[in-house]
Amino acid sequence: MEETKTAKGSLGLQTTRRSFLKGIMGAGAAVTAMSAGRMAKADNVKPYNFGQDLGPDVLKKMYNDMLIIRWHERTNADKRLAGTYRGSGHLYAGEEACAVGCIANLRNTGPFEQLDYVLSTHRDHGDALAKGSSVREVAAEIAMKSTGLDHGFGATMHLSDRRTGLLVSDSIIGGSPIFGMGVASGVKAKGTDQVVVAFMGDGQWANPMFHTGINNAAIRDLPLIIFITNNQYLQYGHYSMTTKLRDLADSAAAYGIPGVVVDGMDVLAVYDATNTAVKRARAGEGPTLIEAKTYRYYAHSGVSGSKPGIMGQIFGPDSSAINAFRSEREVRHYLALDPIVKFRGTLIEWGVLDETAATKIETDVKAVIADAFDFADKSPVPNPQDALKYVFAGPADARNLV
Repeated sequence: MEETKTAKGSLGLQTTRRSFLKGIMGAGAAVTAMSAGRMAKADNVKPYNFGQDLGPDVLKKMYNDMLIIRWHERTNADKRLAGTYRGSGHLYAGEEACAVGCIANLRNTGPFEQLDYVLSTHRDHGDALAKGSSVREVAAEIAMKSTGLDHGFGATMHLSDRRTGLLVSDSIIGGSPIFGMGVASGVKAKGTDQVVVAFMGDGQWANPMFHTGINNAAIRDLPLIIFITNNQYLQYGHYSMTTKLRDLADSAAAYGIPGVVVDGMDVLAVYDATNTAVKRARAGEGPTLIEAKTYRYYAHSGVSGSKPGIMGQIFGPDSSAINAFRSEREVRHYLALDPIVKFRGTLIEWGVLDETAATKIETDVKAVIADAFDFADKSPVPNPQDALKYVFAGPADARNLV
């Protein structure tokens, strides 16, 4: 399920892009076969340390949350392809196991002072929905409508929700780890047992702010989890073009903290890795670096190369040369490892769901998503005179300057 790194640079392999992908695809297929459940159970070995012990209600919610993210993103893409949606953004489809598996371990309801906090990136739709933000308000915010999470002023790359503990999403490359370090410093100063998760992409690893943030968190034993959602591409280039490390989690050894590599297409494997990291952080034992190997189905940003009703950027050549950096064969390979299909099969095998119940959950989710986008479509745009209304902190009369 996961691999903990203990030696600096232990897998600092020099590979070509083609051989790297060939190797990781083979490894992914092997992990998928082993973690499906049946093979491991035949040997009386639990496929998951904690995931298999979760109650049916929690497992069903995780499945529901993954579907919420998937159909939100698919609907977003289809409406943009049809020219009927005002919003844009970096879509999360394919990565659902990362947000849901991680955030299922956190405190997402209750007083703000007791919540676990999340800092996200420009690819933040999945994190917001997994944290529990209103589906309607997320869809409306992405469309820059006044009924959105941030009243239409944050839009797709700046989602935030105080009610769930989603503090901020930002488009600063490398921002979330150093912001997370600051928030975790505040948590430690207060003396609470809250945990802070800073999500980042593989493209942020080479930014000095990541290394500054993780180093400061390590030397101060801060309750911070830095979660690398490694979808293998930083915009339009494979991450092997920026580092000789096969596993970015190897870098944790340089800072004296655990570095964990996990199958990011397996929600229960992600849950397990995060569960251990959360327990460590709550106990005052310091930060953990988690790297989840996953894949995004759509383009880096936008829907170039996609067709309505068909998930992903795969069918036929892409007329936009800047997005023609992945082969259709590669995308289809990862579609075959789809995290939602895999989790559905696991829940049916475990007797948590049957085919009828699983289908009904997805049908209900589609209705929720349709309602959310209809709500967004019918919502008004913000009033221009409110542009500075939420910029300044202070008394009410200071916040409402215009």
